[in-house]
Amino acid sequence: MTEPSHSDPARYLVTAALPYGNGPIHIGHIAGAYLPADICVRYLRLSGRDAAFICGSDENGVAITIKAKQQGISNQELIDNSYGDAVKAFDGLGIKFDIYGRTRTEKHNQVAQEFFLRHHEQGYVQKRSTEQLYCPACDMFLPDRYVEGTCHHCQTPGAKGDQCESCGKMIDATKLVEPRCALCGGTPEVKGTDHWFLRLDSFEKDIQAYINAHPHFRDNVKRFSNNLLKQGLIARSITRDLDWGVPLPLEGVAGKVLYVWFDAPIGYITFTQEWAAAKGKPALWKQYWQEPDSRILHFIGKDNIVFHAIIWPAILMGHGDYQLPYDIVANEFLNIKGAKASTSRNYAVWVNDYLEHFSPDPLRYYLSAIAPEGSDSNFTWEDFQLRNNSELADTLGNFIQRNLVFAQKYFEGTVPEARELSTRAKAMLAEITTARVEIAALLDAHKYKAALERLMRFAQGGNQFLENEKPWTTRKTDLDRCAMAVHIGLRVVEALGVFMSPFLPFAADKLRLMLNLPALAAGDWHQESLLVAGHAIGNPEILFRKFEDDEIQPHAEQLGL
Repeated sequence: MTEPSHSDPARYLVTAALPYGNGPIHIGHIAGAYLPADICVRYLRLSGRDAAFICGSDENGVAITIKAKQQGISNQELIDNSYGDAVKAFDGLGIKFDIYGRTRTEKHNQVAQEFFLRHHEQGYVQKRSTEQLYCPACDMFLPDRYVEGTCHHCQTPGAKGDQCESCGKMIDATKLVEPRCALCGGTPEVKGTDHWFLRLDSFEKDIQAYINAHPHFRDNVKRFSNNLLKQGLIARSITRDLDWGVPLPLEGVAGKVLYVWFDAPIGYITFTQEWAAAKGKPALWKQYWQEPDSRILHFIGKDNIVFHAIIWPAILMGHGDYQLPYDIVANEFLNIKGAKASTSRNYAVWVNDYLEHFSPDPLRYYLSAIAPEGSDSNFTWEDFQLRNNSELADTLGNFIQRNLVFAQKYFEGTVPEARELSTRAKAMLAEITTARVEIAALLDAHKYKAALERLMRFAQGGNQFLENEKPWTTRKTDLDRCAMAVHIGLRVVEALGVFMSPFLPFAADKLRLMLNLPALAAGDWHQESLLVAGHAIGNPEILFRKFEDDEIQPHAEQLGL
């Protein structure tokens, strides 16, 4: 296996975990994968690097059929509704994928089937007679998600037949304690059937070497992967008895489809191919997936670590033509005041519901500020309100507005000339460079929470500079000193607009208009100041408004918070 290069690559391929097409998007999804991935891509491009941003809807598998039956609609109606909701949510939050595809396409079937056949030809896939739970009442074999019971690892009730949400371990459905059919509630029986197994044991040494070669992986990825490797990897079934999924590309196997967790990550490749074709460059996708000077980054939640750090690299290794992921950026869970979000109990903050009442940047800010990067974090409406009002509005927004108002009131809406710099002014200019370097280093290391904290310390430093220089006083006693303070303050505002762009893109764009500067473009992270003396600025506006109690309380009460 080729050792990963840690030098800056020629290009980046950034993916966010494919949302499952059986329900709407909530803020836990956003905090877990999609917002940090969007911040990453925005920063990469702003720093002048080539990055393709790939995602799409995961539309195969058992959970689709269960949810459609529960709602009394067709599978297609369900995934169409979920797809539309996801597109609306992502667009509303400014999460801008280059493509948001769908796995329920003939193109994806072809790519996934080619992967299966490559493994099959090389002996990495084996047909085995196995025992599976069968429901006599429904007259069907029960795929993993059609079974519920008590986890045979941790004894937690309500476990599904594929992976326990409580302990995170993979489940053998036939070993569930007191299993029941998720469709009719009946007791299933064990019955023989044939399935095809991916021989993960064939890749165990290579997977261990892969994990060891990536010390920059987050601790949760390394810890979880190494624990599984210590137990020893075993062959895992990659087919299901189902009529909704990618058909198994073999003769005489009607009713068999590829397991959704085999075909879903292959969607990253399918969508990249579709994106390249739409650009009129059908071979472009190969540069991102197959060239060694590319870097593949996957953003996921911790419940997907086993699939992205163990199974997916094994699938890529077995195929042989693809680069392995350089980084797997796995977040922990975002809870709702200590309780896990639950779609079935409607215990969640749904993105599109949020967007009916509030603008996107406050949520982007708050979810970044409490990002579950090292441990689970908690969302509450009260804390959302407090941090929006005290940090986003008072610290960041107020500093920006004050400087723009000073320029309007004292210097006819232009950037004044700084004829002589005070010691504090020189230190503040130096801090712009220091903050740029330090924030960039944190963003490169995928430490988005710390990067935002550094940005806010920079804004606080700007506020302190104003308090020390007191331009509202020196305008009467020392106009040159006042001009110097406002000039430096506007330079800090300009820098803040760049630094906050990955986190708060809507406000950053609005600020550029207020400064009468062109929209940010690739490479502008390193741009020297454009605010020369005499530059005319636009009218100042409030970037971040405060939220009143009567706006927040109905949402808190809705969740019983």
